[in-house]
Amino acid sequence: MRADVDLVVPVKALERAKSRLVGHRLDRPALALAFALDTIAAALPAVRRVLAVTSDPSVAAELRGLGVESAPGPEGLNESLRFGFRLLRARDAGSVIGALQADLPALRTADLAAALATARGRAFCPDRQGTGTTLLLSSPGGDLAPAFGVGSAAAHTASGAAPLLGPWPSLRHDVDTAEDLRLAADLGLGPRTAATVAPVGG
Repeated sequence: MRADVDLVVPVKALERAKSRLVGHRLDRPALALAFALDTIAAALPAVRRVLAVTSDPSVAAELRGLGVESAPGPEGLNESLRFGFRLLRARDAGSVIGALQADLPALRTADLAAALATARGRAFCPDRQGTGTTLLLSSPGGDLAPAFGVGSAAAHTASGAAPLLGPWPSLRHDVDTAEDLRLAADLGLGPRTAATVAPVGG
């Protein structure tokens, strides 16, 4: 566990989440919740704490069951990340604060821990296509400065963050489409996501 790392995980209201995830009998809200819970459960052993930023009370209730703190925040991914960052920075002026996407249902704790151990200063992990970002880390005591959105990998590089490139496929595999979900299943889905998608194949 990195005792100096705290993570912010933004979780959209479930009814608005994963609008691109369409497919036969796919339950988008249920999958979005399963993605978030599996992502956070895998992250917890690798860091000191996880703070979820969500305005959805049903998500907050599920997170309480995992012992995870949540706080309602503003709309917008970068806005919610900056909000969570400020909350965590106020608690520890010298920590590393990270932003982790909530749609990594195949995430393995060992992959996240390896990436955290590799990071030196402000850094980010690109997604499997190399254009997006799944994890962004501040330097110790530094600003997070999130720039998520289209082309975020290039934006984070331009802002001085170093790319984290290593053998941790589960950390790079976010899920936006049904094809992404199929590929994530090849890596091995977390238990909640696996249980949610099981009826689709049955």
